[in-house]
Amino acid sequence: MKNIAIIFSILCIQLWSAQNVYLTKVEKTNDNTDKFFYRKEDATEDAVYLGEVEVQGFSKDDALIFSLVYKKAKEIGANTFQLRPFENVDGTPQAFNAANYKVALYYTPKEKLTARHGEMYIFASSEKDQKISINRKDYTISPRSFLKLKVIPGEIYTISTKKLLGSTVKIQPEANEDNVYFQISSLKVKSDNSGSGGLNLKSGDIIGLEKSYAEFLSAIYQQSKP
Repeated sequence: MKNIAIIFSILCIQLWSAQNVYLTKVEKTNDNTDKFFYRKEDATEDAVYLGEVEVQGFSKDDALIFSLVYKKAKEIGANTFQLRPFENVDGTPQAFNAANYKVALYYTPKEKLTARHGEMYIFASSEKDQKISINRKDYTISPRSFLKLKVIPGEIYTISTKKLLGSTVKIQPEANEDNVYFQISSLKVKSDNSGSGGLNLKSGDIIGLEKSYAEFLSAIYQQSKP
């Protein structure tokens, strides 16, 4: 009886987690095998609206929420997304609420996607301020926010967490290379090597992020001023 109760509890937890993300609208479906899931620019041409996902309930585990949104998107063949704000009674958009938001899903032909390079994104964790140093210049990033910095091709950038046993990463972006994305966290995060978007390049508490997940974070986190 005890084992049955434990199994039932696990199933309830799994069901609750899955119900944090709903596919609330499907206009069309598209048959494609694209693994990426990038943020759509407002001016992107030929993007086909497919449907909408709604995230209900706040979670500190942004990687899990991204994974759930990603799976829903791929069910209808989406490869790009855009936040869609709720509206007030007068039709004006409401401020973003991390506990409840909508994500519009699109299919965009690869040749219509805008190349993004020349920038470095540094995301804080979702829980506390993160202090870092980039080429000996100090920054403090608030929870659920990120820095976006211009980078010069060929220049070496040294990122340090400024801790006694913290991590240091050096990068040297090349011309026309994709943007680079890192998250600073004291949590031990398991790398995702599935190829479906997630976390990789783990180095202590400096984690290199896969582009799809990083662009999702850039949509739901707030940009900090350098």
